[in-house]
Amino acid sequence: MTSSQTSSEPGRHYDRVTEGWRLIFGDELHYGVFDDPGDDLATATGRLTSLMVDTAAAITAGAEVLDVGSGTGVIACGLGAERGARILGITTSEVGVESGRARASELGVADRVRFEQRDGTANGLPDSTFDVVWVLESSHLMRQRERLIAECARVLRPGGRICLCDLMLQRDLEFAEVKLLRKELALLRDVFGDAHMERMARYVDWMTAHGLSVDVSTDLTARTRPTFERWRANIVANDAQVTELLGSRGRDDFWESTYVLERLWDDGIMGYGILGAQRAASAG
Repeated sequence: MTSSQTSSEPGRHYDRVTEGWRLIFGDELHYGVFDDPGDDLATATGRLTSLMVDTAAAITAGAEVLDVGSGTGVIACGLGAERGARILGITTSEVGVESGRARASELGVADRVRFEQRDGTANGLPDSTFDVVWVLESSHLMRQRERLIAECARVLRPGGRICLCDLMLQRDLEFAEVKLLRKELALLRDVFGDAHMERMARYVDWMTAHGLSVDVSTDLTARTRPTFERWRANIVANDAQVTELLGSRGRDDFWESTYVLERLWDDGIMGYGILGAQRAASAG
């Protein structure tokens, strides 16, 4: 990606890869959290969703929830169906919006689960509108991540909560390390999009600066590590379809990227974390 990349670039990337990725990731399209090495991927991805729900703490009937980077709409529709919350899912992906709307209609929750094409770093929504802002594995694709946090804080009602999980840097990289890793990082960019990761402490600083009180900051690096092996197993199980959807080069690049990610996890460079924070009950 070039420096001229716009906020719609992540959306176009996901428009291209979504169908193939469903076969690799499963419907939820995110990492898994493994409590047992024998957990299957669906169990592990469901566990991450449950951790986000626990971190949000306020997704109840009638609660207003903003899902930033709503993917294919699986989670938003699930929250609407199971908890009776009112969800607005936003994404820069046209395919994601269409998929989410179709799923909401199919599940009979379109009256309370909506999807719109918006940018999480400039969402255009009114101040103090939502009880919960939910950001699952989308912040790393936004260049202006502090703007994302500022927007999340702005649209939260007093007493509202933000829950965010994502890939994160475990430590800052020296220029020489970046240079040594340039091929690996270029591969990850080609496969997953123009990602920009931060340390968890940076997110905490941003949340604090924008009036949020951080009460959850949990490192999930070790518990997400088995995800990569499960992705490879799904490629093997669905090889012909994955190759048809992603192309031979796309399939091979994704396969290799899982080994790159494992090395970055094991070398203490990259990892995964979850954060939760609350806006003060008074609107000061």
